[in-house]
Amino acid sequence: MAGLESVGEITGAIRSGRASAVEVCRDAFARIAQLDNPLRAFLTRAEDSALRLAAELDRRRADWAQLPLLGVPIAVKDTICTRGVRTTAGSRMLEHYEPPYDATVIERLVAAGAVPIGKTNCDEFAMGSSTENSAFGVTRNPWCLDRTPGGSSGGSAAAVAARMVPIALGSDTGGSIRQPAALCGVIGIKPTYGRVSRYGLIAFASSLDHIGPIATSVADAAAALQAMAGPDPLDATSQRAAVPAFAAALTADVRGLRVGVPRAALTGGVDPEVMDAFDSALDLLRQEGALTVDIALPHNQHAVTVYYLVATAEASSNLSRYDGVRYGFRAAQAETLSRMYDLTRDEAFGPEVKRRIMLGTYVLSAGYYEAYYRKAQQVRTLIRRDYDAAFEQVDLIAMPTSPTPAFRLGERIDNPLQMYLADVFTVGISLAGLPAISVPCGFTADGLPIGLQLAARAMDEPTMLRAADAYERLTTFSRRRPPA
Repeated sequence: MAGLESVGEITGAIRSGRASAVEVCRDAFARIAQLDNPLRAFLTRAEDSALRLAAELDRRRADWAQLPLLGVPIAVKDTICTRGVRTTAGSRMLEHYEPPYDATVIERLVAAGAVPIGKTNCDEFAMGSSTENSAFGVTRNPWCLDRTPGGSSGGSAAAVAARMVPIALGSDTGGSIRQPAALCGVIGIKPTYGRVSRYGLIAFASSLDHIGPIATSVADAAAALQAMAGPDPLDATSQRAAVPAFAAALTADVRGLRVGVPRAALTGGVDPEVMDAFDSALDLLRQEGALTVDIALPHNQHAVTVYYLVATAEASSNLSRYDGVRYGFRAAQAETLSRMYDLTRDEAFGPEVKRRIMLGTYVLSAGYYEAYYRKAQQVRTLIRRDYDAAFEQVDLIAMPTSPTPAFRLGERIDNPLQMYLADVFTVGISLAGLPAISVPCGFTADGLPIGLQLAARAMDEPTMLRAADAYERLTTFSRRRPPA
């Protein structure tokens, strides 16, 4: 149904009888058919299962009042398991894998009335910052087709930015929701570690992986987070804390909020247009009654190094299960079992995944564990303590989400270090397990989006959402759309 793009518009139209869930679902697929050819945001379109679910919703009128996401189409990053729908993690290793179960977040969103309509492209096993590492081709940024949408949740961010869906799910290990949200001009939330169940998420680095929503408004992202959050007996790392009413935090009032700014961490490598937009965002928050406070994060300079030691070590362990024996791809014509292992992993894993497995195996190996992995975990503790100390002074911490706007496809693919530095403002928050949101805060002269990142104390998503919502209402950046 043309014109129905937000959660409120969709649910209101269905409840009033102006549209049916089936009509909304068909309209979403029509948009995908119209818009996705140059973008390649979707890997799989689950049209049959989505229309069946939508038709069931239309028959359940008695339940509508209990369904906050009634008929809302959602896209799902292809690292999140969906029963009977291909889930590849962007890898040849899982090219034909159809999970026999839904991830907990899928079950909860469907229980809230949402309709999963397809799987979005991503860097292979969520390892990347540009969605160029997918085995199934690159995704393009809707604002400029020769630019990256970011990664690893680039397909989800591009699908939302192009208004193919109002909400998409991403996963965030070191910035993979927030960075593509910033580069595509949409909202992206990484919740507190343990706020949302990871059951059914294909693992990259288990102590860092998160699932969160990408949306065109803070209110819609909060609604999706509300449906997903909460303890899960199937995930031992999920926290038992009660889930607050996130919508109640959207008061448009930032008076008295103390916003910390780690100026020393912003001195080098930040694009001038990004820095100008960031400073303008802080000015606007101050005008509305917020206070900005200079803070120190002395160990944040080591965050990228620590992240790429811890994350690769965990990846080496997690990806050892892909051996060609139990499930997934298996190399043909191997003479021995050992040779089959080697060929399977060589043929099915892409270059970036191989690089990270090798790095992780090295830092876990005898003679290097103490010098690298153990030391990285010790510095990780110091990074977390820096954030704890900062939050004794402030309610939020603000940084640019990405040091640059969207870079050109191919520009960094052969320079891993430059690619890894795209996460310089996101990985520290991930290592500390804190919630963070990216909200659009401006555009470059070339029309590329810029993101503002706000981080909060653990389990304090309401304060983060309060500030992001207030800022969003004061600006028009979230309402701007990519060129047709």
